[in-house]
Amino acid sequence: MTDLRYSRNIPSISEPEQQKLQESRILIVGCGGLGGNILSQLLRIGIGAITVIDGDCFEPTNLNRQLLCTQNTIGLPKVQAAKDYARQINPDISVTGLYTRLNAENCDELVTGYDLALDALDNIDSRRILAKACEKASLPLVYGAICGWTAQICVLMPDTAVSAIQCLYPPGSVLTEPSCLSFTPAVCASIQAAEAVKLLLGKPSELMGQLFTIDLLYGDQALIPICPVSRHSAQ
Repeated sequence: MTDLRYSRNIPSISEPEQQKLQESRILIVGCGGLGGNILSQLLRIGIGAITVIDGDCFEPTNLNRQLLCTQNTIGLPKVQAAKDYARQINPDISVTGLYTRLNAENCDELVTGYDLALDALDNIDSRRILAKACEKASLPLVYGAICGWTAQICVLMPDTAVSAIQCLYPPGSVLTEPSCLSFTPAVCASIQAAEAVKLLLGKPSELMGQLFTIDLLYGDQALIPICPVSRHSAQ
């Protein structure tokens, strides 16, 4: 291995595994509190190509928790800040920023050509659209969501993505609490990034088809089955 930036990944990740990560293509949908932290983790571990989708610009209310939001990026598209950040952290990685919102019309095209996707969204409708598109494209999906002190994460293989999201968000579900603290997305995104790496390297995951919940205020954790065991295994 010639790149010293990855030397501390070894031996937790073997050199052949590191090479596999550098050959991987990842999609991050959402570039706010979760997406910015996920991007940072995957840039630093050495994912070869990353695409980030987000149609929003930064505003002052993002400063309390969103890694890529600074006084200098207020008003800028989040995907532009993501690309600028990536150049500072790891210029060898190809980072594409798509300044658009995932919707029913563009989702199939946007999820094509990746090894897996990460859900870093903040609304139910977009989560449903993403899950359906990933299922159609046979793309594993690493789901994460946050609220206040709490986070939840799940690994969804293609044949369970839609049913799992339906379990998590039954018809009529609404998001009522906008509060989110600085550390909650960082914890959730770190677990999502770890699960993404495990999927890429074919390592086992207890979160496949099970929802991991963590309450950072009280220290409570739980692992809750939410869908039948997938017929797929990690790729």
